[in-house]
Amino acid sequence: MDRPSTSSQSTLQTIAVVGLGTMGTGIAEVLARAGREVVGIDTNESATRRATASLAAATARSVARGRLTEEEREGVLARLRTYTELEAAAGADLVIEVVPEDYELKHRIFTELDAIVRPDTILATGTNALSVTRLAAESQHPERVIGLHFFNPAPAMKLVEVVSSVLTAPPAVEAVTALARELGKEPVSVGDRPGFVADGLLFGYLNQAAAMYESKYASREDIDAAMRLGCGLPMGPLALLDLIGVDTARTVLEAMYASSGDRLHAPAPILGHLAEAGLTGQKSGRGFYTYAEPGSSEIVRDAQTPLEGARLGEGRQVSSVGVAGSGTMASGIAQVFAQAGYAVVLAARSQEKAEAAKAAIGKSLGRAVSKGRLTQEAADGTLARITPAGSLEAFAEVDLAVEAVAEDLAVKQELFATLDKVCKPGAVLATTTSSLPVIACARATSRPQDVIGMHFFNPAPAMKLVEVVRTVLTSDDVHATVRAVCAKVRKHPVDCGDRAGFIVNALLFPYLNNAIKMVEQHYASLDDIDAAMKLGGGYPMGPFELLDVVGLDVSLAIEKVLHKEFREPGLAPSPLLEHLVAAGCLGRKTGRGFREYARR
Repeated sequence: MDRPSTSSQSTLQTIAVVGLGTMGTGIAEVLARAGREVVGIDTNESATRRATASLAAATARSVARGRLTEEEREGVLARLRTYTELEAAAGADLVIEVVPEDYELKHRIFTELDAIVRPDTILATGTNALSVTRLAAESQHPERVIGLHFFNPAPAMKLVEVVSSVLTAPPAVEAVTALARELGKEPVSVGDRPGFVADGLLFGYLNQAAAMYESKYASREDIDAAMRLGCGLPMGPLALLDLIGVDTARTVLEAMYASSGDRLHAPAPILGHLAEAGLTGQKSGRGFYTYAEPGSSEIVRDAQTPLEGARLGEGRQVSSVGVAGSGTMASGIAQVFAQAGYAVVLAARSQEKAEAAKAAIGKSLGRAVSKGRLTQEAADGTLARITPAGSLEAFAEVDLAVEAVAEDLAVKQELFATLDKVCKPGAVLATTTSSLPVIACARATSRPQDVIGMHFFNPAPAMKLVEVVRTVLTSDDVHATVRAVCAKVRKHPVDCGDRAGFIVNALLFPYLNNAIKMVEQHYASLDDIDAAMKLGGGYPMGPFELLDVVGLDVSLAIEKVLHKEFREPGLAPSPLLEHLVAAGCLGRKTGRGFREYARR
């Protein structure tokens, strides 16, 4: 059996790229810039011309920005040669196939390549949904077949997933891993299953977002804004589906579902409906959104676009706000309202706790002043507008009462019963719960029509998102009031109904749970999964970094609520998470969670 050589720098010098669509063209650019001789192959002559023109334009921009000299540019351009016949790959050390996700097409290419290339040439597929093992098994030299999954756009994205089958020879893995590093990429080694690491986690999340939209739970704009502003993601899930291609997403999910049997991977019906109608996203000019033209990323108005400046009706007058609680969230929310000019009563279980919470706000404002984000005068004015109180009796005249105490339904219900007694008629009563039913708080009062959810994100002064949660009993003017208040405190409100997780947590925590399951199944390591999601998905934190920051106990509680509400087997909390919580390993706050931390 011939095996590929382990020497990477000398071995993989001539590389053929089969399929010169967006991804293939991007990979060809990366290779040519890194000094490799690139053989670009596509049966469509116009695709080869576009690839050459794309490289010319990209390198011209690099010259204009001072990143390449004209001489270096000419060298890069000379290293890409394009052809329309597979025979051009005869002298390649590595062939990377990047054609559409169609198994028969890929199999035919690999069969033809078997008869064209040398026995020691490595054959790599760029699939993210189809079986690398099956392609290898049906090849003449299965030991040289491997998956090499770049991310779009290839020149910018750092992640490359190196996918081994049980048949892949270790030297082939070593050679392409070394190549990826030489290209300036971060290779992650994974086993052969649909979606691998990054897409395996990403597409489940995208599918749930599509289903959430299809159920009319929230608008496409609110779903996308919630995930961008609440999680710091570069794009919302529905806009990302349009970029990836609705048909491509459906294909990946079909493969994932066939492998996992998890209903959360079964493609949402809307993906099939859009794909069958030819509404595949940016490439067709319309998907979840409508675009200026096919291939454009410019979103244009359509029948579903909210009217700008549309009035929700008359709200209630709000000039004073009560915030109940003394923790980080309560202090942050009180600061947000006071900075926006509201008179704020900050009530805790004792006067001392309320004073301490105000002192914490003073320190927060002081840091903002020291960093030049706030003037001393503005900080002093903000602090002066906050009145600490040791009892909810101080809420007698507030127009809006915001509860920000522990996530314990009995505690919240008791507090709302008290607010019902002390707050004046017409006051809006809001809970900041992230996982409990708002209606259960509302039913603890004699005025459920005045109760609404205002889910701020931590840290409240910095995070722009507020999920505005209406119950079936919330009145229209209360909803309008809270939307107007959000605008005044410079937050972005998104509307959602009263069900577990609202928008952000309902999409975020199943993704985190699935990441834990990957580790539990020994599919990938913590570090590889975190790297994959940061480098391949543009996430600000990897899932295990985020879990340790949020707290494993908090995460488990939210996952239990989601599982109880939706009854989906795939939402059942991972046993590994339950074991860590039972052992007291709760994340950064205890010094150990999925990772260990230095104790302060």
